[in-house]
Amino acid sequence: MNLYNLDVIISVGYRINSAKATQFRQWATQRLKDYLFHGYAVNEKRLARKQKEVQTLKDGIRILSRVIETKAGETDFKWLAEFSKGLGLLDDYDHERLDERGINRRVAKFPDVSDYENIIISMRTEFDSTIFGKAKDDSFQSSIAQVSKGFGEVDFYPSIEEKVATLLYLVIKNHAFVDGNKRIAAACFLLFLKENGLLQSIDGNPIVSNEALASLTLFAESSKAEEMDTVKKLIISVLNRNQH
Repeated sequence: MNLYNLDVIISVGYRINSAKATQFRQWATQRLKDYLFHGYAVNEKRLARKQKEVQTLKDGIRILSRVIETKAGETDFKWLAEFSKGLGLLDDYDHERLDERGINRRVAKFPDVSDYENIIISMRTEFDSTIFGKAKDDSFQSSIAQVSKGFGEVDFYPSIEEKVATLLYLVIKNHAFVDGNKRIAAACFLLFLKENGLLQSIDGNPIVSNEALASLTLFAESSKAEEMDTVKKLIISVLNRNQH
């Protein structure tokens, strides 16, 4: 049986004094340079195809944006203009341009633990479950306390949007309750927004629709641990852009 081991090949290739070993060292050194200077070594055809796909997406967004700008005033296209904010959000998501920071940096108002508990109690009558809101541990209290944390004068979550996005994510992911974690998280999210005057936009519309609230909650629930920052950025971006 022929057995090839990369460690052995490299060790032998850099120690043997022969023409073939010299060729190997030259080849391996060039590969190392590719990694060091270019940061990656990929198939050129695959890279070109990927670049073409990205360009196609950019072209599509550009065309659609132009349609929105030029046709929004025409009767047949008025509906399209209403979705320009959502299309822009999708574009920013694809290109990793979601908002990292919220726009409201004023001092936040934090509901008491009893306020959150009263919300949970009031929700029990709405759902036919004997275990709804039954705590498994004290991680719920930990979740709602986390959003007010800081170090010295440094606030870990400087804006109200960052605080409430963190609250929604933690209450969902910590699974503090036997049943109802997503519903409780969404209700706590709304309570925090209400306490800080952000339930509605400046024109009086809900800052988050029922559908958007459900979608963001499910998005957070189905995300992986390493995707936490992306989830929070999406929530922050939705809140930021719906205030105006």
